[in-house]
Formats: sequence, structure tokens, C-alpha cells
Amino acid sequence: MSDLGPVDPGLAGDAAWLRRWRLRPDGDPLTTTSSRIIPVLTGDGVPAMLRLAHTDEEVRGTELLVALAGRGAARVLEHDGEALLLERATGPRDLVRMVTDGRDDEATRIICEAAGRIHGASGLVLERPDPPGLIDLPTWFRELFAGADRLGPLHRRGADLAAELFDDPRDAVVLHGDLHHGNVLDFGERGWLAIDPKGLIGEASFDYCNVLCNPSHERAARPGRLERQFGVVAEASGIGPARLARWLVAWCALSSTWFALDDDPARADSAAAIGERALTLLEA
Repeated sequence: MSDLGPVDPGLAGDAAWLRRWRLRPDGDPLTTTSSRIIPVLTGDGVPAMLRLAHTDEEVRGTELLVALAGRGAARVLEHDGEALLLERATGPRDLVRMVTDGRDDEATRIICEAAGRIHGASGLVLERPDPPGLIDLPTWFRELFAGADRLGPLHRRGADLAAELFDDPRDAVVLHGDLHHGNVLDFGERGWLAIDPKGLIGEASFDYCNVLCNPSHERAARPGRLERQFGVVAEASGIGPARLARWLVAWCALSSTWFALDDDPARADSAAAIGERALTLLEA
């Protein structure tokens, strides 16, 4: 028997990675469509997360985390192909709870700061001898461009705005691609750091839009909430409100498209409704 002790039968398929990196399970595993995630302790007793990727998107995110080397994101302890060992967030603070406790502005600023740290590491990431394979934003928006005319007026408007933005580009930076209240965690002494990046490259403005639709569509749709947090993001990021509003409409249209493709009409409609609200910001 391994000196790591018995392996939970549910982890039998993961035993090779546990043995290779001398890890002990430290909680229930979680299996999603994109990965299997297992809380573990290292041989030195350090809390970590073992993630086994099931998709190319997850592998690309791993490549970006490796390249960031802990700048604005969780630090990679080990990696090899589909497998990633990541430092675990053990701090007590939680951004979703912060919002429900009435500290919405503070939570938004924390996410904006995490975004800025990742963007600020772009030079170091892109100048590596082996830079990660990142997806550009026009490619990321391909489903919106393909489906805009059949989905609705908001989608058509969002696709048109996205095309205009791509025709008038700003400096490209490394993008997380999915920044929201559940993907920026409390890492104790290391502060607030991001997890689960998509691994994109493009205009920094894009990375600030998802926070405005989170931590839930229901929260984002509350009267006055979108407008207030839009102002917080514009101030914290330094992005001009007019350009940020165009990106927000485009993002909502893209998000709604993805929900429609996933056969989730309720979420597709709620994302589009946030986009309709965002249209009023174009006129502000």
C-alpha cells in the first residue's frame, strides 16, 4: 500500500496523479463537463487543487496560469498535459457574500484590480520563449456573428458593435476571459487572485464586462444596479464610458447567444435583457 494511505474508490482513475505528485485527497471531488477537480494536500501538507482537464479550453487556461506565474492569478505548483496542481484559496472572504452584505462596489473594485494585474503581466507572458496559445476576440465572438440575425435585435446590435470595436482596435493584452465573483478568490496573504482563465488576447475593456452581469443575472437586473456598477468599473479601470458601454452590449449579446446554443432560453433571455439595459448607457 502507498504511504499516502488508501485512495477513495471514486478517485481510482486519478490515483496515478496523486501518487506522482505525492498528494492526499482532502475533500470531495467535483466533476464538470470541462474538468475534474480534487481538493488535495501536498506531501508537505499544503492545501492545493488537482484539476484534470477534459477540454482544450481548460488546457489553454492552464497554459496561461503557468505563464502568469502567480501574477494576479493562482500559482501553479505542478502541471503536465491535462493535469494541473494549483495553490488553493483558503482565505475566509467571499465576493458573492460581500455583494449580499451590501458591499457591491468593493467587490467590483476587487475584480477590476485582479483584471488589471493580469493585463499588466501581458508583456512577460507574451515575451516568453513558449507563450501560451491564446484565442483572439474576433474568434471568441464567432457564434454571435454567425447567429445574430436569427436570434434577435439585441444580438444583431451586439454583433454590429463588436465588429465596429474590432475595426477600431486598442492595444491587445492578455485576457482572463471569465472574470466574475466566483473566479476571484481570497488567497490569504497573497490577496485576491483569479482562477479558471479562458486564455484570450484582445482589448482590456472586454474583461470588465462580465462582472456587470454577475454574481447573478437577477442581481444585475435590479433597478439602478447596472448603472451604478458600470460607473464603478469605468472609474476603477480608467476605460471611457462610451467604449465600455459598447463592449458591454456586445458581451451581453455573446453571452445570450451561448445560453441559446446550450438550450437555456431563460438565461439567454435574461442576458439579453441586461444587454437591452446596457443600450441605454450608450446614450448617457
